[in-house]
Amino acid sequence: MSSPAWTSRDLAADPHQVTDKAKRVERMFAAIAPSYDLNNRLHSLWRDQVWRRAAVKAPNLDGQEVVLDVACGTGDLSMAFAGGGARRVAGIDFTFDMLKLARRKALEGGAPRPTYHAGDAMRLPVGDESVDVVSIAFGIRNVADPLMAIRQFHRVLRPAGRLVILEFALPANRLLRSLYSFYFTRIMPLTASWIARDRSGAYRYLPRSVNTFMDREAILGAMADAGFVRTTVQPLTCGIAVIYCGVKGEPPQS
Repeated sequence: MSSPAWTSRDLAADPHQVTDKAKRVERMFAAIAPSYDLNNRLHSLWRDQVWRRAAVKAPNLDGQEVVLDVACGTGDLSMAFAGGGARRVAGIDFTFDMLKLARRKALEGGAPRPTYHAGDAMRLPVGDESVDVVSIAFGIRNVADPLMAIRQFHRVLRPAGRLVILEFALPANRLLRSLYSFYFTRIMPLTASWIARDRSGAYRYLPRSVNTFMDREAILGAMADAGFVRTTVQPLTCGIAVIYCGVKGEPPQS
């Protein structure tokens, strides 16, 4: 039996600071891939699909856009963009087991179909200024160096291209935050791990990684530092999830 991707000792500290975070994340997603969609639906009460539809609306597609969906996982957001008016959608992920499921879903879902490719958010296999929209859903938190990834997003976007980041957050209301934190840290890890038969530690990593990740101001600051302008924040479902949007401007002078 392989060792867990995340142990209690790893998660007692900041999981974003471990030196081999990328390898752990890849191993974790490979372990939970078969039940990933089911757990997403059940533990968000099907809100995850609503959040993705909101992310598709955020960049105001006109039907001509080429969309690059980074950390696409099993392809839910890629497929939402393909069915939401984008001209062409490509999904990129570095976990083979997730891409395998995404490709299978694309074949079963009918046209229009995204295409899927292996790739890393920090080294996108895409040319400069080649896409109109970059999206990433619940993935920026799992990247080893989010700032590097955001700079990559800026690089591949055409002038005035749009970035859409959908990520978990914590409710601003103190009572809601307390109730949600109890569910997120005590109940969800047990039930999701049981459904997935997971020994990787994925569903204990999830709440810990949200609680220790950059806050809203830091994410907006990282986008601005990379050269994004007209940034916006759209809280969803009492702030459990947030959509960050920005438009590609000129990169700051080094």
